[in-house]
This record gives sequence, C-alpha cells and structure tokens, in this order.
Amino acid sequence: MTLTTRWWLLGALVPTAVVALALLAVDELFHFALYRSLDQALLAQAAIESVSLFDGPQGKPHLHMSSSPLVDSVRPFAPEGTLFGPDGAAVVHYPPRASSEADDERLRPGQPGPATIATQTVAGTHLRVLQVTVRAPDGEPYLLRLSASLAQLEEATRTYHQIGFGIVAASVLLLLALQTWQARALAARLLKLRRHLEAVQQGELDQAPADDAGADEISQLREVLAAATRALREARDAQVRLVADAAHELRTPLTVMRTGVDLALRRERPVEELRQALEDVGDEVDRLTSLATQLLDASARRSAVHPRAPGDLAALTRTAVSALLGEAAERRLELTLELPDSAPASFHEASLRQALDNLLANALRHAPRDTQVTVGLRRDATGWRWSVRDQGRGVPAAERENVFEPFHRLPDSGAGTGLGLTIVREVARRHGGRVAFVEPPHGIGAEVVLELPD
Repeated sequence: MTLTTRWWLLGALVPTAVVALALLAVDELFHFALYRSLDQALLAQAAIESVSLFDGPQGKPHLHMSSSPLVDSVRPFAPEGTLFGPDGAAVVHYPPRASSEADDERLRPGQPGPATIATQTVAGTHLRVLQVTVRAPDGEPYLLRLSASLAQLEEATRTYHQIGFGIVAASVLLLLALQTWQARALAARLLKLRRHLEAVQQGELDQAPADDAGADEISQLREVLAAATRALREARDAQVRLVADAAHELRTPLTVMRTGVDLALRRERPVEELRQALEDVGDEVDRLTSLATQLLDASARRSAVHPRAPGDLAALTRTAVSALLGEAAERRLELTLELPDSAPASFHEASLRQALDNLLANALRHAPRDTQVTVGLRRDATGWRWSVRDQGRGVPAAERENVFEPFHRLPDSGAGTGLGLTIVREVARRHGGRVAFVEPPHGIGAEVVLELPD
C-alpha cells in the first residue's frame, strides 16, 4: 500500500465514514425528537379538547380549536380534529368540511382507554394521527381524532440531510485534496532519504542527504542520517589511513628482518655475529608482535560494544597508578596523585583503564629520571577531568593534534607503535569526551587531559 493510498484511507475515507455514521445516528435522534415533540403537542391538544368537548350551550359537543382567536396564526401547524358520535358519524370537524365529505367518513368509538398515536398516509400525505375515546356527561362514547401533517417534519429532515451530507461530501473532497498533497510531499521527502541510503549502501559516503526544509521528525531523521554518513565517511577514511600506515609500519621491520637474514646467510659467519643477527631479528619480531597486538586492539575496540556501568574513577586511577609503581621506581620517578576521595561516574572500565595505562606509560617513558609525574582528577562544570603531567621535553604546539593520528611519532620519541594515543582518543570519543595536550604549567614538560562528560 502506497503512502498516498494509506493517507487517503486513514486520513480521509475512514474519518469521513465515521462522520457519516455519526450523522446517520444524529439523523435518527433528530427524527425521533421531532416525532416526540409532535406527539406531545397532539397529546396536549387532546387533553384540552377531551375535558371541554361538552361544555358548550345545551351540552352540544364542540372543538375549542375552531373558536381560538389565534387559529389563523397557527393554521399551518394546527392539527385537524374530528369528533365521531356513538353511531360512528362525524359530529364536529375542524376545519369544517363539506357535508357530503363529512358524511362519507364514519368511525365508531371503542372502549375508553389510553390514546393511540400512529402514522397514516391519506391521499399521498403522511399524517400523525391520535385517537382517544371519551365519554359524554350522559355516558355516551365519542371518538376524538386529531391528525397533524408530517410535511414540515419531512421538510426539516430533508433540509438536514442536504446540509449535513453536503458538508460531508465537501469534507471528503477537502480531506482527499489535503491528504494527497501531504502524502506526496512526505513521499518526496522520504524518497530523498531513500536515495541517499541506497547511495550509502553502494559505498558513496561523500554526499550528505538532500536538504529538507521541514521542521519535524523527518528533518530530525535527515540530520541523524547526515551525522551517520559523516561518521561512516570519517571511519572509512580513518580505516584507509590506518591500513596505509600499518602497511608502511609493517614493511620496515620486515625489511630489516629480511636484510639481516640475507646478510647472515650470504657467507659463513662467526657464532657471535649470527647470535647478534638473531637477536636483531628477535627485536623486530617483538616490534611486529606489539604492532599487531595494538592493531588488533584498535580494530576490536572500534567494533566492540562498550556498555557502561556505575563505578569510581578515583579508585580506577589508583589501581592504574599502583600497577606502574615498580616501573616508576626503576626509572627513579615519583608518581604523585591529586585525587578526590571518590569520583562516581558511569563508564566502561576495561577500555578506560587501558586509556589511563597508555597515558601513564607515555609519561613514564618521556619523563627524565629523578623527576615527578603528576596524575590529577577533578570535577568541573561538564564532568570529570584527568590530567597526566610530566617534566619531559613536551610536545610542540604544532604536533599536539597530530600525535593522536595512528603511527604518528615525534622524532626521538623512542620505542612505540604510535597507536597508544590513538586508542586513548577512541576511548574518549566512545565516552562522549575528548583528549588533548594542553600547555603545561610554566611551559615545562607535557600535560595531557582526558575529559569525560556526565
């Protein structure tokens, strides 16, 4: 079912059917109310006539409606009345009839009882007829009949039908037009998003979704798709760079290993030279192993789910620092903590611990002997903020962003794969935070901060 058909059905036809059914129900109630009002009027007139039929001169029966001074004003609404005598002959009639016409109609009274009201058709005219038997003062039964034309009620009903169902028909046309316009506009907007998703499915990530002028859920969906496309494009570009950089990084130790082996095999060499060649190859194997491990960790971290749980960042920091106390002692470094007693937050413990380990390992590697490495944790307006500060040679301002790129290492930075800070940035991003090098106090050493929002 197309969107236009669904909107026609649910936005026009179904509401119209509901309104039409409601109008039919109201029509029945309206019709019932009109009949009830007319019946009440006939009963009221019958009550008046039945108690005063025989109060005329010499007790002669008569109808009071014929002597009312207002009869001419209400003649279109006034009922016709006929009084039949004990023998069934018409005694009195209002309005008066020709004698021949009156003589033709005969209706014998029955036993006194409740009035009866029914609808009859006389000469093509629908009438509401009330009949009731009353007794004269001498005990003789008479039949009083009052009849009112239903023409005005039927005319009112026809007018109601014309107006009501005319409004329904106009509403149908208006709703169909509006729903068609809305459905086509919505379908056009969704078509743009579908074409964009089809392009993304084919790997085309360079174009954002088409602009959407709306300010509703579809425009919000468009913004989400645009953000997702940007994230996919950035991930693709990062993956391409990572693969290229990894290929370059892997090529160097492999080349060194191949060269060392070729030189060792080219001619007979002393055992010590062969041992040294094997040790060099072993160092390169260790480097390759570390690089492969870091690459696998980075790849796993990108694809893994990182559920968060409540924890204590201060306790996590103390644990990470305690694990490095032995290495700090070997390097004659002092590890100083500036932590609150507790730092409750929601985070993924394993990944955040690795990020801290990488930051601390970098600080220990670059800090000169007999200096201090300070690890701080404090709360600011947006969340928690770690800082790791050493007194080494620091990171030049022009390189403070580049060092977070995969395999980017500063000159004379020593051993390392160049992936540690990349992993830290990925962990920070997954927690909605950021990591950056800032200007250290007095311009001495390096200070990196890791911020996690609430």
